[in-house]
Amino acid sequence: MANVLLIGTDISLLEGLTQSLAAMGHDALVALSFSEALKIAAGKVPLIVVADRAMALVSPEVQRLPLAPGGALVLFHFAGDAPSAIPLALQRLILADLTLPLERQRMVALVQHVQDRARAAGRERAKTPPESHEASR
Repeated sequence: MANVLLIGTDISLLEGLTQSLAAMGHDALVALSFSEALKIAAGKVPLIVVADRAMALVSPEVQRLPLAPGGALVLFHFAGDAPSAIPLALQRLILADLTLPLERQRMVALVQHVQDRARAAGRERAKTPPESHEASR
């Protein structure tokens, strides 16, 4: 289960993404601003941050968001948004720039890929069921 932090202002989109991620067994948290996201991430460091590109372009806080080892930043925009250049410093941080809600399944696949990559690299501990701890004694 990956911790995913969703950042944006479109509540209905964020709710739909939260439900999609929860259905796949991931833990999704929502922030309406980057300052709120920093507070949330301080308590529960996310493996993946999915943020509104328009907000990320104007917020210097995007570069201060903590990520779990092996984590990734994914930006999203809406289908009708005018294309805008992403600064090089931000390009280096992002794994993907998605068009949501059209690429919702791609986002879920990216979350799964990042989680699998972090686990394979030994950066995320696999959850061991409590009954397994009992059997090893």
